[in-house]
Amino acid sequence: MNNSSRTRPQKTAVLIARRIIDDVRRNGYSVGDRLPSERLMLEDYQVGRGTLRESLRFLELQGVISLKPGPGGGPTLEKPDASNLATALVLLLQFENAPFRSVVEARVGLEPMMTRLAAERMTGEQLQRLAESVDGMRENLNDREMFLDTNKAFHDIIAWSSGNALFGFLIDALLGIIDGTALGVNYPLHRRSAVLKAHTRIFEALNAHDGDSSMAAMEAHIQEYLRYVEKKYPEAMAQPVTWDLL
Repeated sequence: MNNSSRTRPQKTAVLIARRIIDDVRRNGYSVGDRLPSERLMLEDYQVGRGTLRESLRFLELQGVISLKPGPGGGPTLEKPDASNLATALVLLLQFENAPFRSVVEARVGLEPMMTRLAAERMTGEQLQRLAESVDGMRENLNDREMFLDTNKAFHDIIAWSSGNALFGFLIDALLGIIDGTALGVNYPLHRRSAVLKAHTRIFEALNAHDGDSSMAAMEAHIQEYLRYVEKKYPEAMAQPVTWDLL
């Protein structure tokens, strides 16, 4: 493993960005709060204007702040989403020349575990949202776009219902590519019907808060998906994951 990223000194701008975020936590700022002015930050952090602005641009790119120009503007605290994680993950995979199979294999390992946790932790509201995704798929099975939307919603709800934010962000980050459609994988009506049946089984197990059955149903679903793509779209499984797929 290359350890250069661990030994290379951090740029001053990144160190200042970390200090800004530490101060955000320490001072109890909330999303939407205005951060101190540039003048105050220059005094507090004792750096040049160019370094401070680079730090703020870095935080803006991470989705942590927004920068509003003009009088009354300045940095405002935002809540970052999974889009930055998605970019980082896909770029890492691209530079490793990792195939789409990597994403599918990760789903095989992770999603059954998420589903077991969700069976223990799902709230009534989350179960209702999951039921709506299943009903929406059933009522619009002939609508390909609706099918894809409800399919993604189903897996996203379960990931967040696990009560583990890391699982939620991982699935959020990969939602754009986990179904393979960005690589040409298609879902004809008979395949959509099979997915609906699988989602129904998973929902019923989750609704009963049966961890073992929920996990087994999700594992069977992902394994079935793996077999389908391997049989019908082997070229997609071998295709490298690249940034343009997001």
